Amino acid sequence: MKLTKFTHACVRLEKEGRVLVLDPGSFSETEQALAGADAVLITHEHADHIDVDAVSGALLANKELQLFAPDGVASQLRGKAPDAADRISTVAADESFEAAGFAIRSFGGQHALIHPQIPVVANVGYLVDSNVYHPGDSFAIPDGIGVQTLLVPIHAPWNKVGEVVDFVIGVRAPRAFPIHDALLNDAGRGLVEAHVSRIGARYGTEYRHLSSGESVEV
Repeated sequence: MKLTKFTHACVRLEKEGRVLVLDPGSFSETEQALAGADAVLITHEHADHIDVDAVSGALLANKELQLFAPDGVASQLRGKAPDAADRISTVAADESFEAAGFAIRSFGGQHALIHPQIPVVANVGYLVDSNVYHPGDSFAIPDGIGVQTLLVPIHAPWNKVGEVVDFVIGVRAPRAFPIHDALLNDAGRGLVEAHVSRIGARYGTEYRHLSSGESVEV
């Protein structure tokens, strides 16, 4: 499976001619990420994880494109793209389904707490082909199954470095790559990634930096 990282939380997965895109948000190169996509997974409603106009436009332009998202996102997109409503599916935690030939399991259920005065929204993490895990904005750890490739939210208003490291330790995937990093400058990114790489290695996780547009086989 080919994994391509885009800016912030967006990744594109390709296998056997099929394309699955996760979290094409407003910080990301959505047009490039969505080109030729067969299915889209959205973890939650925040704009840095879904560019509503771009995604609804893609649904209307590509009559085969499927989308899977928590209820609030799915409902919003059905309103924006009513002609595509039958291709928009609601997902909650603890479900299994197929999207464009990829086997998906969902985990979590809610966004990590930012502040008690900021409402907590639904958030679903996705495990793709028992391999790649995208947690969205949470540190929910999949139960009952091993993750092979972990996408790590290395910086956010809702996390701190210790929590990022503990998430990597808790999942113990053989390999890990960064997501959710658009708010970091190079110095900050280097600091966080050094901790994740050094401590993660003690628990069997090889962490590797990926720049936007870079691809890797997983």
